[in-house]
Amino acid sequence: MRPLLVSLERNNPLTKPIAKCVGAEHALIEVRRFPDGETYLRYDTDVSQRQVILLSSLDNPDSKFLRLAFAAATARDLGASSVGLVSPYLPYMRQDSRFQAGEAVSSICFAKQLSAQLDWLVTVDPHLHRHASLSDIFDIKAVAAHSAPLIANWIQQYVERPLLVGPDEESRQWVAAVAKDANAPHMVLQKTRRDDRDVEVSAPQLSDWSEYTPVLVDDIVSTARTMIVTIENLKRAGLRSPVCVGVHGLFVDDAYRDLVDAGAGMVVTSNTVPHVTNAIDVSGLLADAVRGIFDKEFPR
Repeated sequence: MRPLLVSLERNNPLTKPIAKCVGAEHALIEVRRFPDGETYLRYDTDVSQRQVILLSSLDNPDSKFLRLAFAAATARDLGASSVGLVSPYLPYMRQDSRFQAGEAVSSICFAKQLSAQLDWLVTVDPHLHRHASLSDIFDIKAVAAHSAPLIANWIQQYVERPLLVGPDEESRQWVAAVAKDANAPHMVLQKTRRDDRDVEVSAPQLSDWSEYTPVLVDDIVSTARTMIVTIENLKRAGLRSPVCVGVHGLFVDDAYRDLVDAGAGMVVTSNTVPHVTNAIDVSGLLADAVRGIFDKEFPR
């Protein structure tokens, strides 16, 4: 029997391409709120003995998690043979250590919650820093697909003489991989973060790169403060208007407009989170990861 793909968001552009690539049937789910704010959820297709694939990008996670938990638990209760999640953007991974007494290590808390609901998980480039892999914190099969080759391909097609720029040491390994695939030089800046919106970035000598197009690459663009401060440094050094590339474009409040106003020549993201900047399609990447799990964990 074919797997059943169920998107928890209406009109999710990843639904049809992933269903086609995986060979899954696309089913609908009714989700609405009662007047008191509680969630109503109903499957319109029999999920008994089916492999259920839930699709939900978890930006704004606090408003989406309970719906996801209900969908997973209901599928199990209705007799699904397995329940997995394709979450193109996986939140809470940045909170991976206790810096002050009493703090929640949210990455571990969140991973435990998801592990209790699901049989497997697929995502794209989670923000892993102190954890070597998702298996460090998840109790289920959890696969992180990597978008570096897709980003490198886009850069090769659309950017003339690119110089890849990473915002901080955390990005070094990842930016180096994109640069290698794009056959382009790269550099990594030094970042000091005082709080969520106060960031200082120091750049090395840039005068030698005046003939190149800077490409700022980061995994998550949230407030965009890091990229904005970096753009200011590049402008002072006389470099061209940079291309800003993010895997996950969250763009909190007016972050996108602030980034454009700061002097970004172009802003590009993948379609892990729907946004006008989406130009890099990760549907095939996600589908390949799902097929890999099915072949190993649930062979038919």
